[in-house]
Amino acid sequence: QVQLVESGGGLVQAGGSLRLSCAASGSIFSINAMGWYRQSLGKQRELVAMITRGGSTHYADSVKGRFTISRDNTKNTVYLQMNSLKPEDTAVYYCNAVPSINNYWGQGTQVTVSS
Repeated sequence: QVQLVESGGGLVQAGGSLRLSCAASGSIFSINAMGWYRQSLGKQRELVAMITRGGSTHYADSVKGRFTISRDNTKNTVYLQMNSLKPEDTAVYYCNAVPSINNYWGQGTQVTVSS
């Protein structure tokens, strides 16, 4: 079973950047699509970026042009480069397969963007 550990979150000013990492304990090569999700206070968890095994990417409109997802199958790691951060990006960020697998949810990493 794969365990996912997210890291790289923190407090940043609006306009700043962060790079999130998602390290998998097992191989993610067999997982066709991996994604980054986020959940802010009082809102449902939403998928913001996904990447297929072949490298195709898709983004939510709210982050398009600012976030970049990538994956390194040799390191079993998925990344999310976040630029031009806005206060509305404040949330706990999680990685998981797409569609998500219940047993794969990790603790997430908190991203807080101050105005």
